[in-house]
Amino acid sequence: MTDLFKGYKGDALIVLKKFNIRVWSDTNVETTRGNFRGIILPRAENDDEKHIVLKLATGYNVGITTDTITDMKEEGYKEAHYKIPEKEFPTSPDKPSVKLFGTGGTIASRLDYRTGAVIPAFSPGELYGAVPELADICNLTTEKLFAVFSENMGPQQYVKLAKAIGEEIEKGVDGIVVGHGTDTMHHTAGALSFMIQNSPVPIVIVGSQRSSDRPSSDAALNLIHATKAAAESDIAEVMVCMFGPTSDEYGLLHRGTRVRKMHSSYRSTFRTIGDIPLAMIDRDTITPLTKNYSKRRSDRNVKITACFEEKVALIYYYPNMMPDIIDSLVANGYKGIIIAGTGLGHVNKPVYPAIERATAAGVAIYMTVQTLWGYVHMFVYDTGRDLMSKGIIPAENMLPEVAYVKLGWALGQTDDLDKVRDIMLTPICGEITEREPYNGYLIYQGGVPEVEDFIRRIHK
Repeated sequence: MTDLFKGYKGDALIVLKKFNIRVWSDTNVETTRGNFRGIILPRAENDDEKHIVLKLATGYNVGITTDTITDMKEEGYKEAHYKIPEKEFPTSPDKPSVKLFGTGGTIASRLDYRTGAVIPAFSPGELYGAVPELADICNLTTEKLFAVFSENMGPQQYVKLAKAIGEEIEKGVDGIVVGHGTDTMHHTAGALSFMIQNSPVPIVIVGSQRSSDRPSSDAALNLIHATKAAAESDIAEVMVCMFGPTSDEYGLLHRGTRVRKMHSSYRSTFRTIGDIPLAMIDRDTITPLTKNYSKRRSDRNVKITACFEEKVALIYYYPNMMPDIIDSLVANGYKGIIIAGTGLGHVNKPVYPAIERATAAGVAIYMTVQTLWGYVHMFVYDTGRDLMSKGIIPAENMLPEVAYVKLGWALGQTDDLDKVRDIMLTPICGEITEREPYNGYLIYQGGVPEVEDFIRRIHK
């Protein structure tokens, strides 16, 4: 009998039994806060005991607190089986070949209601069943390298992924797609940009902000856009492909060293910082926005430098930061530190002695700005000049996360701090630019008349 109440326990199970309601039933729920109708969904085994979950007709899920429920009536019942249909992926000799590497992102998925996890659909057959439009774009093969959340992606995964991409390029693939969780996608994009140089084909990292079971999911369209970019784009760089606006009008291709996740839940979360995106993309067209990019080539020459020193830290300065933060890193054997400083690249004076001790111990310390937009200018104020005299090196307009992965990559190649400096301050793939264009910094303030007028005209 308990199988009828999948995952429910405690108060929630008592309520379901009281009104004789089964999981998967179409149920009308009366509450002290109004009437709800939807499908009773299973609970994950680690969920709380105080809510019953409904999938509404809109496709969204809502949790109803048990102590607000006054009546429940079952209107129908049909047990759901969440499995993406698998079909043989059709191939054609006239279509480009694309390799999709999986790292654990939920770019196309089904739900596991036992754990509440979203299980990626990953084989070519599963992906074709979920997103049949892919067969119109390319011949797709897939390989699952990892099955981790993006916060668990790190140096070991960067190295393995870079080597695997290099091998596929040498075999003759026309493009690479990497399915990735969005939270640390910009870290991986930066790391791969340094580890894989002179690629003759596009390398496109893609994910989804909202999982495939949600009606507002961006998963399928992002995957279509990314696959199209890998198969057809003339831009042979490491890129991130995600929604442009919050709607599904188009996607954007961002350079891997100038992109950052900027919102926790918006589908348009990724922004190019200090520059403009490389291109717009929709189902039919790829529209370059700049001429400044590496172009696709027919050769198979690619340089893979897959290495990373794990003892590198990224510190965001905050007022009253204590010197023991720096001292503890040195004591624990860290070889490099990136500081995201205030303003033009500053920290407080009490930290100075710890910085001196760190640089005297041979630790490489580089300064970025936590404003994200703009350059480090440490020669303007006494604070910056003092910090440079103590061994901190300005990192131009590198984003803090990009400077972090570049320093890890540089120290993975050499312990010679002069060589590390040469690597860090030599532009490789757009991480340092001579200037930021006038439209590389745009943040509009909602609520003011001119911005509200612009929004009304553009988004009707």
